[in-house]
Amino acid sequence: MKVRLNLATKALETHRRLLVGAGLTAALAGFAFLGLGWHVYSARKVDAELRARTERTRQEMAKLETQRKDLERYFSQKDIANLHDRAAFINTILDARSFNWTLMFMDLERILPGGVRVISIEPRQVAGHVEVKLTVGANSDEAELKFEHALEESKEFAEVQIQSVITSASAAGNQGGDQKVIQLTTVYSRT
Repeated sequence: MKVRLNLATKALETHRRLLVGAGLTAALAGFAFLGLGWHVYSARKVDAELRARTERTRQEMAKLETQRKDLERYFSQKDIANLHDRAAFINTILDARSFNWTLMFMDLERILPGGVRVISIEPRQVAGHVEVKLTVGANSDEAELKFEHALEESKEFAEVQIQSVITSASAAGNQGGDQKVIQLTTVYSRT
């Protein structure tokens, strides 16, 4: 008969759980290390592309700055500056001649109510748009209000500013029987 006895002073211990846990932890740490390594590699690659693009932009800016200085030097020459002044003068003449009086009178006729007449019109080019100084006569307060309302509501005339209103006796003597003479400025947008 055999008797199973363990005569060892220290019983046999198994470290299998510890080894499996350590192996899984090492595998997870390895995957995390590879993932973070890939992330760092991608970030450095993107950063290198950004630095290259920044350098190209910096070189292009330096090139454009050099061109700008060359152009400034060229246009600051006396004969070129005189040519620029003459061109600006000719452009102002062309702008003044290109003003469409017929179209402005048609637009003004469309909004002009009964009892109001135009006394004078002075258009002038100001900063790329036409500013019109109007002097109109009205035979009643109602006609004046209708005209001002129609002018403000129109699409062609904007930024209406009344400069002065002359009433009754002084207007009647000077302007052909009008009760009121109104001076105003407006911006005409259809040119």
